Amino acid sequence: MQRLKTRCSVVVFAFVAITAKAQVTTSQYDNLRTGATLTEKILTPQNVSTKQFGRLGAFKVDGPVYAQPLFLPSVEVPGRGKHDVLFVATEHDSVYAFDATRPGDPPLWQVSFLDKARGVVPVSEDDVQCPFIRPEVGITSTPVIDLKSGTLYVLARTSIRHAVGDNEYFQHLHALAITTGVEKFGGPKLISASVPGKGSGATSGQVAFDPLHENPRAALLLANGALYLTWASSCDVDPYHGWVMTYDAQTLAQRAVLNVDPDGSEAGIWLSDTGPAADADGNIYVPTGNGTFDAGSGGRDYGDTVLKLDGGSLAVRDYFTPHDQDRISNADADIGSSGPTLLPDQPGPHRHLLLQPTKDSTIYVIDRDNMGKFHRDSDALVQTIHMGGGGYGAIAYWNGHAYFAASDDFLRGYAIKNGQLAVSASSTMKFANPGATPSVSANGNKNAIVWAIATKTWNGPDTKPAVLYAFDATKLGQPIYTSEQNSQRDRAALATRFVIPVVVNGRVYFGTRSEVEVYGLLK
Repeated sequence: MQRLKTRCSVVVFAFVAITAKAQVTTSQYDNLRTGATLTEKILTPQNVSTKQFGRLGAFKVDGPVYAQPLFLPSVEVPGRGKHDVLFVATEHDSVYAFDATRPGDPPLWQVSFLDKARGVVPVSEDDVQCPFIRPEVGITSTPVIDLKSGTLYVLARTSIRHAVGDNEYFQHLHALAITTGVEKFGGPKLISASVPGKGSGATSGQVAFDPLHENPRAALLLANGALYLTWASSCDVDPYHGWVMTYDAQTLAQRAVLNVDPDGSEAGIWLSDTGPAADADGNIYVPTGNGTFDAGSGGRDYGDTVLKLDGGSLAVRDYFTPHDQDRISNADADIGSSGPTLLPDQPGPHRHLLLQPTKDSTIYVIDRDNMGKFHRDSDALVQTIHMGGGGYGAIAYWNGHAYFAASDDFLRGYAIKNGQLAVSASSTMKFANPGATPSVSANGNKNAIVWAIATKTWNGPDTKPAVLYAFDATKLGQPIYTSEQNSQRDRAALATRFVIPVVVNGRVYFGTRSEVEVYGLLK
């Protein structure tokens, strides 16, 4: 690993513990994946307008940014003092630490997982036979930060090209000091696994993890003192499976492995770059995509299923699979096209709810205490909601309301009462494919804004800018701000796909094909 622009050769961990200040250590703000920050005291529906709010600049990077940026305040960088730091990962296998308040400044530190001398380069779109992440595939999954140890965990893909013989492909889990980017805990850890099975690609009764065909898109999860990593594929190129692996956060030792379809194929874990969720009891929730399902008849394959996993062993504790899974799979209408959202405790008979949008234009409202398993003629669900398009992303939750924009549909707000969702508001404009994963910023239960990004469309051109939208969360309707209202001043760079905006301390950050944009109140 090459280290760039780190001004101190001695690693001194001087991170100040943070309890009251805003921070973003994981995808969608928390392990419930609520998509809401409740400590935003600067931005309000009154001052987010084209007159007072706009683009402040950008952080230039060396590749497209699919991973959500992360943020920590008051990080002591050796030789540089304390900084509010924005962490950014790119498809060119780089990780940056920027002063979050100074767009345009060089990074505080930067590390690269490439090595020209050894021929280590990112995986190319040609290698994976998939043009959706182009021209190279490096870091796609949103990293995660452990505050206790001051560690940033990153999952990266690399390859070694050979003039003669086959190229080699690798995936590594990196543990970086947040102050310097230096590797910790003996990292990086090579990802490898094998489980008994007779499914796609099996050899001698074993299904092995394939670092070329298995593509990680979902965000990393840190819970129970462990890291949870998940995989699907690139463009459904066989053979592939859905994998879940857990690693000790302090030693990087592999704790457990689950292949969700060891006797079948293709039940990948996609989630449109959002993340699996964890509850307070240490259970992990992972939706899967199309593929083999036979768990209802005693098998081990869980295609198109929302899994509740033991946080230690990864054993399946409970699950939900729709009664028409076969139709859904044949129609390529994945349950796992979106990530789960766990709601805080609700009144009524169903206290612990999970909201799962699907590519089948449906939101499943699932009781986490009794998920319903599989029934041939009906679904044992709390509620089923039909949307105007497919779901690619995750629902955001704030103050008794859920927000989501399906593909080619309006941004919709759902009021939640006694465990039931009902549409209470809609935007006046539609979001084209793939819709949007919204974020909510609020000061507790007031001044809430719903933020969303119009991103690259499926199989669309790479020439459209990302567009930032802001809505008053209490009514949606017409946006109170868009980055195209004053495009000469506020236009963002070219869009990637499945982008999630991050709001912290009066600033909005999101990734594009060449930089991370910064928006806030104008001076």
